[in-house]
Amino acid sequence: MKKTNRPRETWQNRFESGRYWMFGIHAVRAALLNSNRKKHRLVVTLNAQNQLAEAIETAEITPETCDARKFSAPIDPNSVHQGVALETEGLEWGGPTDVCKAEEGAVTLVLDRVSDPHNVGAILRTAEVFGAKAVIAPFRHSAPETGALAKAASGALERQPYLRVRNISNEMVALQELGYVMIGLDGQAPLSLGDAMQAARGSPIGIVLGAEGAGLREKTQETCDALASIPSQTSFASLNVSNAAAVALYASRA
Repeated sequence: MKKTNRPRETWQNRFESGRYWMFGIHAVRAALLNSNRKKHRLVVTLNAQNQLAEAIETAEITPETCDARKFSAPIDPNSVHQGVALETEGLEWGGPTDVCKAEEGAVTLVLDRVSDPHNVGAILRTAEVFGAKAVIAPFRHSAPETGALAKAASGALERQPYLRVRNISNEMVALQELGYVMIGLDGQAPLSLGDAMQAARGSPIGIVLGAEGAGLREKTQETCDALASIPSQTSFASLNVSNAAAVALYASRA
């Protein structure tokens, strides 16, 4: 048989066509119920199919049932897929200034080079709980929409806008022009997060978080209206970025 150059469908090249495989019961159920989510293929074990029966019927998609011992979806074999995988594409939400309306009480998160999909997924879940308008991140050096991120978000990816943009500083300026006050988290800042939130009270707030270790880039810091720190009772303690996001979102609502 003649050999072709067509790439083999594996989890490594899942982004060649703009598609990717989402996995995990909670993530896939939410995706199946999302009418805006494009659904190309659904691979399930019999047990997972039974758990997702209503969602599958709602999505009007025909599942491909496989043996639990030989899961056939082309995903990382180490993924905790729970017997289900959905081939899909990234959601289209629109631009930050369209999604992040400058209403009283509006809160938006900006992530500067936060690349761990598990952290971003956790942040999306927290952002949904606190009613954030969106989570904004740059195209480069940030976590793309993947199966790992979707599973960590546990369904929040379907409801919480995750907007990846070319230049976060430009988008921050655009939001400031709408009335947003941008507060960057910096562990060395003398201003406390509580005081920064109090000063911004009544205005839409943008919470800006940097990558663990590297923190906010210089340009990002310069674009913020204020830099604030989360007070710590010890000199060595620090928070994971997803935990810091949760604290900051709580402070914005206090």
